[in-house]
Amino acid sequence: MSLDVVGFGALNLDRLYMVDEIPGRGDQVFAKGCVEAPGGSAANTIVGLSRLGHRVGYVGKVGADEEGKLLLKSLTDEGIDTRGIIHSEKRRSGIVVGFVDGRGERTLCVDPGANDELSFEEVDVSYVGGADFIHVTSFVGNGPFEAQKRLLCCLSNARVSFDPGELYARRGLNALRPMLRRSHVVFPNEMELKLLTGKNIETGAEALIGEGVSIVAVKLGGEGCYVTDGKQCLQVPALRVKVVDTTGAGDAFCAGFLHGLLEGKSLRVCGEIANFVAACKIRRPGARDGLPLLSELPIFLDGI
Repeated sequence: MSLDVVGFGALNLDRLYMVDEIPGRGDQVFAKGCVEAPGGSAANTIVGLSRLGHRVGYVGKVGADEEGKLLLKSLTDEGIDTRGIIHSEKRRSGIVVGFVDGRGERTLCVDPGANDELSFEEVDVSYVGGADFIHVTSFVGNGPFEAQKRLLCCLSNARVSFDPGELYARRGLNALRPMLRRSHVVFPNEMELKLLTGKNIETGAEALIGEGVSIVAVKLGGEGCYVTDGKQCLQVPALRVKVVDTTGAGDAFCAGFLHGLLEGKSLRVCGEIANFVAACKIRRPGARDGLPLLSELPIFLDGI
């Protein structure tokens, strides 16, 4: 079975604590509740794409523990092909502990666990190479980062979708250049774009186009997104909704944008779909609750 998109990134179990204010150094706060749910940036995007009707798979690593079983089950329950997931007998699965305040903003602490064991030799290149897109997101450690770079050099047909996140953006432009040169679409937020290029939104996106990226979609949170292919430059406004939790909002955005690309939509419509999917997600707690089904998507008619 050929896949539309294969995700390649960390797999983590998220433990999100609801608080009035995110604690600072030396603060003591009290949790009003806790949400425990599967996460991982690329995994969240792949779940979003599966709900939008696409054939999707995953490359990642989990431990031989209850958390690992839960992470795997969460993917298979969503209809995701898990043949690319590697099992570690040495390390436990990745964990993320986070605090979410009353405005929906969050702070996260990542314990990568088995994620950082992943090596290029464990990846089935043919599994990834047959997909239309490979969606790549960050790991904490250097080993899986190098594995991702080597894998992208091996691919001839699959298009690359790259969401660097702050972890990879802090590595700098030189470190990411091999990945950017293979990327069809890149999804930084405004801060990550600044870290990578030292420039503002418009000139920073132009700089990434100059590195060989075909499309840059800058995630702007409540302001929507800025999208360019080097010819068109579009500001697409966000939908106004009540924010409950922004965890996974950027991952949801990527799912919506990739859905648009796979359906042959215009850049503007890709941005509109991406903003819609992100808006659905932030109305619910956790990284995946609220991700819409294809039947819930408005009809976006502009396919040009």
